[in-house]
Amino acid sequence: VQLQASGGGLVQAGTSLTLSCTTSGPTASRSALAWFRQAPGKEREFVATISRNAGNTDYAASVKGRFTISKNNARNTVYLQMSSLKPDDTAVYYCAAKNTILTAPLYVHASEYAYWGQGTLVTVSS
Repeated sequence: VQLQASGGGLVQAGTSLTLSCTTSGPTASRSALAWFRQAPGKEREFVATISRNAGNTDYAASVKGRFTISKNNARNTVYLQMSSLKPDDTAVYYCAAKNTILTAPLYVHASEYAYWGQGTLVTVSS
């Protein structure tokens, strides 16, 4: 299973950016998916997750109301739409996949995910 994240870049505070993560094969349709991020000097933290059936989502408190996670099984892709970006959102963003037969549960811990993308850097300037 391979995940390829893209869409990062340098943006100004208050603007929007959408990250994409394409999975190999039908991984997206068979997995719960998530985004995590790691800022310089900090530990990796949970950002958002979506259940296998895409019916449930959850977000970190710091991004709730600003970020939206979604997925397109036909394109084997998970997205993270980010709006009202803040300098504190600056980090390397990683997508992750957890193969599961359970369609509804959400997973917020990095240790629950077996597959990871390489990360894409988002820098938000003030």
